[in-house]
Amino acid sequence: MSNTDIDKSPEQEDLGAAGSRLSTAPREETANVPGFGVVGWVRWFWRQLTSMRVALLLLLLLSLGAIPGSLIPQTSADASKVEDFRAAHGTLAPVYDKLGLFHVYSSVWFSAIYILLFVSLIGCIVPRTWQFVGQLRGRPPAAPKRLTRLPAYTTWRTEADPEQVHEAALALLKKRRFRAHRTGDAVAAEKGYLRELGNLVFHVALIVLLVAFASGQLYKSDGTKLMVEGDGFSNALPQYDDFKSGSLFQTDELVPFSFDLKDFEGTYEVSGPNKGTPRTYEAKIRYSEGAYGKKKPTTVKVNEPLKIGDSKVYLVSHGYAPVVTVRDGRGKVVFQDAVPLLPLDGNVTSNGVIKVMDDYRDGRGKKDQLGFQAFFVPTFDPKSGTMLSQFPALLNPLLAVNAYHGDLGVNSGIPQSVYQLDKKHMKAFKDSKGKLLKKLLQPGDTLKLPDGAGSITFEKDVKEWAGFEIVQEPGSGWALGGALAAIFGLAASLFIQRRRVWVRAVRGADGVTVVEMAGLGRSESAKVPEELGDLAGILYDQAPGAPDPGDDPAATPDPQAVPAEGAEK
Repeated sequence: MSNTDIDKSPEQEDLGAAGSRLSTAPREETANVPGFGVVGWVRWFWRQLTSMRVALLLLLLLSLGAIPGSLIPQTSADASKVEDFRAAHGTLAPVYDKLGLFHVYSSVWFSAIYILLFVSLIGCIVPRTWQFVGQLRGRPPAAPKRLTRLPAYTTWRTEADPEQVHEAALALLKKRRFRAHRTGDAVAAEKGYLRELGNLVFHVALIVLLVAFASGQLYKSDGTKLMVEGDGFSNALPQYDDFKSGSLFQTDELVPFSFDLKDFEGTYEVSGPNKGTPRTYEAKIRYSEGAYGKKKPTTVKVNEPLKIGDSKVYLVSHGYAPVVTVRDGRGKVVFQDAVPLLPLDGNVTSNGVIKVMDDYRDGRGKKDQLGFQAFFVPTFDPKSGTMLSQFPALLNPLLAVNAYHGDLGVNSGIPQSVYQLDKKHMKAFKDSKGKLLKKLLQPGDTLKLPDGAGSITFEKDVKEWAGFEIVQEPGSGWALGGALAAIFGLAASLFIQRRRVWVRAVRGADGVTVVEMAGLGRSESAKVPEELGDLAGILYDQAPGAPDPGDDPAATPDPQAVPAEGAEK
């Protein structure tokens, strides 16, 4: 006989049925239940995307995604630094290219996080806004049947009429800025709606910030201009030394204005541990708005830009421009100008180049090009034993130059920096001993080049230059407004507490009115017992207590004592 032929007892059948109910295997009637389907999965995805948890996660991812943009050179900010990084990191650069880390803010993954966060915030805000509007249009809910179950509760007996108690409670609660109304045998009141309003304002402000940031990146422009005292600038694209803009920016959107740099003034600490620290940096300019605007004087300081429309002109750098005169072999002046040099340290030790490209002939009438490597210190101290400036002010200027001749490479079609000298096709001038020709020049000194090739003179004039950054960001005002709104909205959602208060007054069988007051906080930190005790004390003065039957008439309850949860006086 096989095992299947053995009859099972009723107890065994019951155990088998119980085991089947405990099994994790799908039941026969539910095994064929259809799945979500396309619509179901879309709804599930939308609920997940619009949840506050996912919104916070996306905001965290956006913050983390912005970190590489501040640590790794970006093509939109400085393409030359990106090329230098590629040259120095042959293995890492291709990986960064595939991940889009050289253009983080325009990469696919960063844009996806940005758009998902935008959609998530909108999906969170819209239903909550309608819910909040419904709460504002409605009234506080009626009082529960048993107020004794609420966390904060107090009661007393009074000889005042219930109607008198209700009117006094209604006036008191409205005076304390509660939304109150009479409902049945009680007064219902609620306060703290600004908490939810602040929450909504905070999330709307985040959307405003996202939109302002996106529009600022797409429509912004950012350019720099180095100007020597006496130079002028017009806000047109060819006038910039360097210019970057968003992908949707058009050059005809530049705000029309112009300005001249009249004078630059810098003062420094002359003693103490902060010696040499700048005290003031001021650029005195004259500017005009539009093509035919009247010139107006103003002063641009550090962190105090000139604002013209959507454009801001910032003062960002400063240096010196010694006036240099170069003569050819026949004594003809072929170059005379102030040469701006770039600072190397806090004391404005500077270097740069002087390029003479046209109309130069040496002593034998042969055409050539000249290049000078210049090194300048505004305050030279012979006792220091070093060719470094000892103070940033112009106290004892000194100019060191090395002279070269040949082909500067400016006609090759390859762009080159005005502050660097390409020596591939240049030869250095040498003195009679065959050494590199160099000389330290004080104002008024001249270095004569060998073989009648000309001379270079450091004139008795050193001008100052100022570097300006001209920024045009259409969404900056919206971004500032959104940031302020986010701060105030967040403060309101954190510090304003939403709570409810009910006051019930019912005449008892003995003709004495029983007053009950209860409060409920809708946030964890709401101090409902303290507030309820304060309200009860004021209302008790208007509806004083009456003795209980059999009690001493002089004994009255204390409405300020708010008992613990569930307790009744």
